[in-house]
Amino acid sequence: MPLAPEVDAILKQMEAAGAPPIGEMTPEMAREAFAALLPLQGEPEPVRAVENRDVTGPAGPIPVRIYRPEGVPERAPALMYIHGGGWVIMDLDSHDPLCRALANAAGCVVVSVDYRRAPEARFPAAVDDCRAVLQWMARDGGAFGIDPARIAVGGDSAGGNLAAVMTLLSRRDGGPGLVGQLLHCPVTNNDLDTQSYRDNADGYLLTAEAMRWFWAHYLGNDGDGADSTASPFRADTLSDLPPALVQTAEFDPLLDDGRAYAARLRESGVPVIYTEYAGVVHDPWLMFGVVPDGRRAVDEAADFLRERFANSE
Repeated sequence: MPLAPEVDAILKQMEAAGAPPIGEMTPEMAREAFAALLPLQGEPEPVRAVENRDVTGPAGPIPVRIYRPEGVPERAPALMYIHGGGWVIMDLDSHDPLCRALANAAGCVVVSVDYRRAPEARFPAAVDDCRAVLQWMARDGGAFGIDPARIAVGGDSAGGNLAAVMTLLSRRDGGPGLVGQLLHCPVTNNDLDTQSYRDNADGYLLTAEAMRWFWAHYLGNDGDGADSTASPFRADTLSDLPPALVQTAEFDPLLDDGRAYAARLRESGVPVIYTEYAGVVHDPWLMFGVVPDGRRAVDEAADFLRERFANSE
C-alpha cells in the first residue's frame, strides 16, 4: 500500500526543513528537533485533573504525571504509560496530548513515567525506574484513586519495549498482577538485520541508522542487548503474561519486532490482538491529531483497555 497522503505530506515537510540525520546529532539536538513533532497530536484534550508527583526511585525521585478523566470512580483502573523516544529523547510533555486522549477514551487513570534517559543514564536505568513506579502504583496507588487490582502497562516504541519488560519482571517477581499490555510499534529485539529493517531502512521518519544510534546510546559499551530486559523477545518463555494488544506500522524498521513478538506471545498461549496499520510510518500515535490511522490506533487501544479493565472487576 502507498503511504497515506497525510503521512506523505509530513515526510515531505520534514525533508524540506533540512534537518540533519539523527546519527549526526547530539542527544540534546535530537531532543530539541523531535519536540517540533508535538503539534501532530492535535490540541490537548481537557481532563478532570492532572497532577505531577515524584515517586521514590533507585537513583532519586522519578517524576510522574497522573491524568484523571471525568466520570471515573474514586478507585479507578489505571494505565502505566511509558513514553517512546529511543530511550534518549522525549518526555512527559512530548506525550501529554496522547496520555490525555488515552485517559478520556479508555476511561481510566493514566500514570505517565519520566524515566531516566540515555546516555546520561544507560540501561538498565530506565527499566529500574519504570519498575519502581509500577511497584508504587500497586503498593500506594489506592491513596491516589488507583485500583491496584486493575493496572495495565503500555507504551510506544522504546516505551513499548519497557512495557513488555515490565510484564516479564512482574511475572518473575510474582507481582504486581497486570491485566493487560499495550505495545505500540514496540522495540522487542536488539536485532537490526530483520527484513523490515532492510525494507524500511531510510526515508520513513525512523531509520535503521537512527535505531543503531538509539541502541548505542542506551546500551553504551557495557549493556547486553541480548538480556531479556533489553530485548524481551529473547526471554526464555513468554507464557503466563497478560493479554496484549500489539500495533505495528507498515513502513517502520520495527515492523518485524512487533510482528514477531505478537506471534511468539500467541504461540506461548497469551491472548493477543495484532493490528498492522498500512500506509503509515513509525509511531502513528504521535501523529493522531492529523493522521486518521493514528486516531484509530488510539481508539483501538482504548477499547482494548476498557475490555481488560471490565473483565478484571
